[in-house]
Amino acid sequence: MTKDMTRQKTEAATRTGPSRRAVMGGMAGAGLLAASAGLIGAGRAHAETPKKGGHYRVGIHEGNTNDSLDPRTTNGVCMIQLNHTIFNFLVEIDADDSIIPELAESWDASDDATSWVFNIRKGVEFHNGKPLTAEDVVASLKYHLKEDSQSAAKPLLDGVTSITAETEHQVRFDLSEGNADLPYVLTDYHFVILPSDADGNVDISGIGTGGYVLESFEPGVRIEMSRNPNYFKEGRAHFDKVTFLVINDGNARTNALLTGEIDADSQIAANTLKFLQRNDKVLIDNVPSAGHVTIPMHTNVAPFDNVDVRLALKHAIDRDDIIDKVMGGAAVFGNDHPIGPSMPYFTAQDRNTFDPEKSRFHLKQAGMENLSVTLATSDATFPGAVDMATLFQASAKKAGIDMKVDRRPADNYWSEVWLKNPFCVAAWGARPTPQIMFSIAYKSGAAWNESKWENERFNSLLDSAKAELDDAKRTEMYGEMMRLCRDDGGTIVPFFLNRVQARGTNVMHSEKIGGNWQLDGARSAERWWFA
Repeated sequence: MTKDMTRQKTEAATRTGPSRRAVMGGMAGAGLLAASAGLIGAGRAHAETPKKGGHYRVGIHEGNTNDSLDPRTTNGVCMIQLNHTIFNFLVEIDADDSIIPELAESWDASDDATSWVFNIRKGVEFHNGKPLTAEDVVASLKYHLKEDSQSAAKPLLDGVTSITAETEHQVRFDLSEGNADLPYVLTDYHFVILPSDADGNVDISGIGTGGYVLESFEPGVRIEMSRNPNYFKEGRAHFDKVTFLVINDGNARTNALLTGEIDADSQIAANTLKFLQRNDKVLIDNVPSAGHVTIPMHTNVAPFDNVDVRLALKHAIDRDDIIDKVMGGAAVFGNDHPIGPSMPYFTAQDRNTFDPEKSRFHLKQAGMENLSVTLATSDATFPGAVDMATLFQASAKKAGIDMKVDRRPADNYWSEVWLKNPFCVAAWGARPTPQIMFSIAYKSGAAWNESKWENERFNSLLDSAKAELDDAKRTEMYGEMMRLCRDDGGTIVPFFLNRVQARGTNVMHSEKIGGNWQLDGARSAERWWFA
């Protein structure tokens, strides 16, 4: 296969991936129906042609007084939103969760995925008028790899042995081993492209190539931006001005939206969803994501070292009841693997449904008809975690399982319970691809393998899939890995969390919006407009 052929295949995969996912299971079937309930009234808010103008005000959470414009320190929703508003990346996650070119207009990969060349878009300018070149890209990425760098994204570039400017508009990556996920990796919110000088130093004052120019930055308070008149993307960045108002309290954000002080709320609580759906002043976007809740069982500790016990517990949880009562419908059915319907390579499969008789069958197979377990939990994992555990306790009783709920304090849950307690509740944010998610939490020996699960076949498939550029073969491999997690793995995945946000009725967007981050993949300022 030539490099040109590889590039054509890679670009085709970014276009066809969502269609393939839609065919395979219709986005999780009934789960999506629950997820889309909040969009019933939203149709009238994405029927118009975008137009320019207006001042878009966003009430945004997870803003802190120690927030910094240094992309190595980016953390929290507020700064993730900002990075996608004033900066650009080499690659963009589109509203349909596929990847599309951004500052890189195309890319080539060698047959073994150990060498990649990204062709940098010409004619792009930074906000200060400096033309974008390959040197800026190289300096921006190497900034995370400096010896003294504390960048949280530094491990994502493990295996990259060199990043070089081949020409003024071409960047080459060489890797110690093949990685077919490299374009996805480069969408990470830390990897913004910054202007650099002749010595390879980058400017971290907030100058980017994005749709909006930073005017003022008050960490943890407010951020003011104005439209970039020279933005290279046609049909994007419609607002004249954008303001991010940091309002960390969810009730305060909702009140600000209802009183017209803001135009969009970055996140609403699941328990307010039904109330807000009845309010004619707001529209709700209830979008499936790859964030998910887990209940790991340590597979190296009795009784969870018995696969029949694990299967008994997987069939003893009533996921539909939890999604309805705890999440208010703002979730999608989970099938005991971490790959949600919004992720690339997702394949729909037979479900581990609530079935007390099947649960009893597996208990009998294990010789543990009188199984008694204790589930540790805390709302530190997600709001409603304790309620979920209580409902699990009730459904497990119908299968003859005696389950006690151990409610733990929030302040030390992640340090004292998670990874240490053999049966507990946890939650995970979205990862862009199955390879990344599986490698972090399911691979043998991984630091965050929360169930201590080891499966030789799974690990072999994971290694093979990493460098596999054939999309169909990769999909087949990940499908088998999902089944292995479902049938043998030590983690219950009851549901995938939706991103639930609200906006005024005058705020428009396209029919499909992204779920990789809040507010249309953190790009509402660029993609949305006023009526």
